Amino acid sequence: THDYENFISSILLKQTARSCAFAVRSFNVEIARIAEQVSQKSIGLMRMQFWDDTLDKCFMNDFKKVPQNPVAIELFNAVKTCKLTKRYLKNLIISRKENLNSNGFHNLEDMEKYCELSVSSVYYLILEGSKIKNLDADHAASHLGKAQGIVQQLRNIPHTQKLNFIPVPQAILTKNNVNHEELLRSRSSKPLSDCVYEVASRAYQHLSKSRSLEKKVPPEGRRAFLSAVAIAAYLDKLQKVDYDVFHPRLKHREWTLLPKIWLASFKNRY
Repeated sequence: THDYENFISSILLKQTARSCAFAVRSFNVEIARIAEQVSQKSIGLMRMQFWDDTLDKCFMNDFKKVPQNPVAIELFNAVKTCKLTKRYLKNLIISRKENLNSNGFHNLEDMEKYCELSVSSVYYLILEGSKIKNLDADHAASHLGKAQGIVQQLRNIPHTQKLNFIPVPQAILTKNNVNHEELLRSRSSKPLSDCVYEVASRAYQHLSKSRSLEKKVPPEGRRAFLSAVAIAAYLDKLQKVDYDVFHPRLKHREWTLLPKIWLASFKNRY
């Protein structure tokens, strides 16, 4: 319901890696949705603290201490089975906590740092679940996470008012003379499209870099990166509508995505 493209990609992983991916991505969804579920930051921070405490309990190796929450139970199993690195899981919480106390990014570099913590960390964990220890795979994961994180911010633009967060870096908005009102009212304009183009270009650069490392990534590690297909598909659609993030075509999920992901998996590519 909340992370369809990553869900589809995770299905194609094998056994233990698939279970780990579902646990990690479910945990990530729970944390990521807190910002849109609460109207007061204090309540959001309380929910973050619940998951922070839950994470600590998952590493205590005592199932009785883990809250009887389906996501918490699966996370406990993944931590125990795959020996996941606690730091990466903590990064998912830390990045969202910092964003609760902010209403946007200052520049693209700030956005990239956020994406490294909130998305690349997910890929590092799935690689651990796939028993992959490889520097090239980690390098590819870092770039893919940044690409996916940036694309997610672009997708958030039509929901700016609901999220109470400005997804486009302030430096880029200022350079193109775009004010927050255009984002809050979902108003298309050439200057805003120029902003989107600049942000999307950075996402494309990271995606291209990740894909350039494909042959150096172990075969099972490539399966962990199948979400790259969906990222590329969105960037392609965005280009075709001249970077108008409010275009109706971007709201619809194309039926070709499923066969594209399956074909990439069959060819052991991403």
